Amino acid sequence: MTAPSGRAARSGALSGAPFGHAVAIDFETANETRTSACSIGVAWIEDGRVTATEEHLIRPRELRFNSFNSVIHGIREGDVLDAPEFPEVWAALRDRVQGRLILAHNAAFDISVLRHTLTDYGLDWPDCDYLCTVMLARRAWPALVAHKLNHLADFLGIALDHHHAGSDAEACGRIALAATRELGLGGLAEIPGTGISFGRIAPGGYTPCKGSKAPRRPRVAGAV
Repeated sequence: MTAPSGRAARSGALSGAPFGHAVAIDFETANETRTSACSIGVAWIEDGRVTATEEHLIRPRELRFNSFNSVIHGIREGDVLDAPEFPEVWAALRDRVQGRLILAHNAAFDISVLRHTLTDYGLDWPDCDYLCTVMLARRAWPALVAHKLNHLADFLGIALDHHHAGSDAEACGRIALAATRELGLGGLAEIPGTGISFGRIAPGGYTPCKGSKAPRRPRVAGAV
């Protein structure tokens, strides 16, 4: 398990913003199954700014690495042999994640990995709202031709070591903060007023994040 990097925030704070305490997450998986997390990145957001980033290697219960996945994120079986399994990693994160707004870029994937892995180990789901930052980015910059994490990072000038979970999580958090500014919002709590509804994960079940289609605007200068 790697120690928190504690990188200082580069984005401006949304001082006094409601929902100022959020957490951006990103999973990398060993294979095609949602229970094969081999890395998790976590970026902590306090009062509208990214304050610290963590990245933790995870030893999947089934040590089966798909070559396609490994080519994407660079993690192989030998890298995780001495890493803890998910319950140990989650134990260090659970109380800090609980009750926060969870941000994920393509949340349908990351929240699915979280749900399935917790269930596989017989662990309780957290009680949190969550937001797909792909939906938020489409709302903030509808004229961009792509809203993938790397395209948005290039567009916004965010440093990104793509498919490294810690870097991806940090970029996700910074994209969410930039989008709230672009939309003229006072904070993340105001996002539902834009036509996006938060998803929810809780011990009793989950509700997906949803968004109505944003009106298309003229292509913006510098769009990728």
